[in-house]
Amino acid sequence: MRKYLVTGLLIWVPLVITLWVLNLIVSTMDQSLQLLPASWQPHVVFGRDIPGLGMLLTILVVVGTGLLARNFVGERLLEFWEGLLGRIPIVRTIYSSVKQVSDTILSPNGQAFRRALLVQYPRAGVWTVAFQTGTPADEVRRKVAGEMVSVYVPTTPNPTSGFFLMVPLEETVELRMSVDEALKYVVSMGVVAPVDRGAVAIATANKA
Repeated sequence: MRKYLVTGLLIWVPLVITLWVLNLIVSTMDQSLQLLPASWQPHVVFGRDIPGLGMLLTILVVVGTGLLARNFVGERLLEFWEGLLGRIPIVRTIYSSVKQVSDTILSPNGQAFRRALLVQYPRAGVWTVAFQTGTPADEVRRKVAGEMVSVYVPTTPNPTSGFFLMVPLEETVELRMSVDEALKYVVSMGVVAPVDRGAVAIATANKA
């Protein structure tokens, strides 16, 4: 009986969570319909609400904004808008901080997570997966001995929260697994283990 229960849970739990997350995303994006005039609302035009219509509207607005920002006029408007926000004291601080983070993470050429590492955290002898995000600021490097690296230690199973640490480079161990594989490893709480690239390389060399 117990093994059937576990098997059923393994099938239904991922499916239910996936549907719940999708429903949350769609319902949140559907809120964009509130920006439309009352006469344009789906329940007025079509006689009833249409789930997902707001999501399509949101995608169109985001894509349209990207297309506009790619031409000369859009670039000038974007510079004007950012300059305007930069003159508002509180808004300037929040906007610039969020923009720096989003530019780093979302930029096609960005390297928010450069490589997967093993670091000892929260104490010596206990290892966890971390991601190198760069190197410490110049002032930090001047005040500590040795080469340091900046790392992000995600929490499980929600990797969007975590801890920013600066650790000595010699106390880190670089992993062969990709960043995507390491993220899956963290989210799955260690259940979904990536393929050992080192073992595969050795096995391939031995066969040759």
